[in-house]
Amino acid sequence: IAAWSMGLSLFAYSLLAVSGGWMFFARHNKQKRPKWLRPFHYIIGRIMVFLVIFLMAIGLVGTIGYYGNLGHSAHLPAGLTVVTLVLVSAWSTTQINSKQPWARSLHITTNIILLFSFATVSLTGWSVVQKYLP
Repeated sequence: IAAWSMGLSLFAYSLLAVSGGWMFFARHNKQKRPKWLRPFHYIIGRIMVFLVIFLMAIGLVGTIGYYGNLGHSAHLPAGLTVVTLVLVSAWSTTQINSKQPWARSLHITTNIILLFSFATVSLTGWSVVQKYLP
């Protein structure tokens, strides 16, 4: 389940990058964007927030169940970083709608950092998965 959820999270991130990039370029080139694009971006974003929190729950419960404690690998801080960045990104979206001038740049910067954090959590997660396999 965790592998599928992680794959879906990465797919959602990719969809968000494409749809967000589309909105960014349309805004900067003063072009119209399709009416469905913004709601699509929000829906996929909510799905990604759910998936990342779900993955965190699976990881915490599975790790405590298997090892009896947390913190035996770099995957925990990498995962907590991803969760934090996803939540900051989601929160910053609510500030964009309230016309806060800093919110859009925070949202974009957070999501660029999230790309590298997803890569890190994927690599550290692979080493954790290897410990579970016989």
